[in-house]
Amino acid sequence: MIKIPKIDFPQLKSKLQVKSPWDRIIIMVLSLLITIPVFIILHQNLIDLKWPFNLDRVFIFIIVFTVLFFLLMLLRTIIIICIVLYLLVLFYGSVIGNYGFTEISEDYNSMIYTMSDNPFPQDIIVAKLLPFPNKTKIINAIEYQDPKVRNFAIMSTTKHFKGIKGYSDYRTIIQCFAVFKEINDRWNYVNDPKEGDYIATASESLEYFSGDCDDHSILMAAAVRSIGGTPRLIHTKGHIYPEILIGSLIDLEKVNYLIKNVLFVKESKGKIIHYHIDERGQVWMNLDYTAKYPGGPFMYEEILGALTLN
Repeated sequence: MIKIPKIDFPQLKSKLQVKSPWDRIIIMVLSLLITIPVFIILHQNLIDLKWPFNLDRVFIFIIVFTVLFFLLMLLRTIIIICIVLYLLVLFYGSVIGNYGFTEISEDYNSMIYTMSDNPFPQDIIVAKLLPFPNKTKIINAIEYQDPKVRNFAIMSTTKHFKGIKGYSDYRTIIQCFAVFKEINDRWNYVNDPKEGDYIATASESLEYFSGDCDDHSILMAAAVRSIGGTPRLIHTKGHIYPEILIGSLIDLEKVNYLIKNVLFVKESKGKIIHYHIDERGQVWMNLDYTAKYPGGPFMYEEILGALTLN
């Protein structure tokens, strides 16, 4: 008969218990580490009250930290187990590709940066809805399935931002920004003939990277769509420019951080990220030829029409 050894719980408790004052220090650090992911989840799901200096978010952080600190103080006799469980959860999330160490770092950096450097939501002033000019011609000219357009977009993604680590959820956005950089670095503005609008196809514009605003918008939209991005064209008075769908306001936080701290650091230094929010709450960012970085200033505020390419 196998004899099962008895567990000496008081002795085990004594071994797991951290002596004062180290128990409070460890609990404070652990409370902070747990507060960060909890706070990020709350931040992403609670309504932004638009308080000055983001005080609503500061209060939420303090409340979460305080609650966790006192809860862990009650469990201080098994604090080592709490630490091990916390690390195991994050390690498991990192291994299976869910929410782990990297994702927490990305979310926290993006959130804190955006709180101190808010992007600027441009008001959409719709004078009246008008038919999109040359709609059929433009749609036909956006040759996103043309091999030349697709190959150009792929070339751009290998030339720019290929080595960016992390942000796997935003890989397509980063690659579309690579397309934006390649086109805008090479674009040469040339007017249409005096007789009227000349609509160049995307593959045609690839020859010399030249043309007017609608030619640029067509090429940008075609290249972006060819690698999975969602573009749309905006019609203003005497101008057409492309935008790209970013996602929600939470996505905007990360994209804002990426543009200003990773991808377009020099071009966007000291500048504001401009964007539109549509009726569904989706964020669209400017990719005009006049912009040196995604989200650059709009040429015109008064929007007369939009052509979304799903």
